[in-house]
Amino acid sequence: MKRSTFDALLSFLGGVSWAFIIVGTWVTFKSFLFLGLVPALMFTFLFLFLAIFLVLILESMAMYRDRHEMIIKQTALLEEIRDSIKEVSEDA
Repeated sequence: MKRSTFDALLSFLGGVSWAFIIVGTWVTFKSFLFLGLVPALMFTFLFLFLAIFLVLILESMAMYRDRHEMIIKQTALLEEIRDSIKEVSEDA
């Protein structure tokens, strides 16, 4: 199965985003730990929610792409069925 450049790019960005979430969460926690445990956890969760929102955007782009490809395939199939029905009705 051949993948398009767009699919490969989305897959790469998805992996990089998860790596960014893991490393960024740790760095955020360590950076705000001097303020105390509770503020460090609050800032870490804030960073985590924002980063996961960005991953969800990438995933929704991938899902939209898959849906678009399926609609194109279904349209081609329906047009083929329509043409075959027209041919049968013209022969009769």
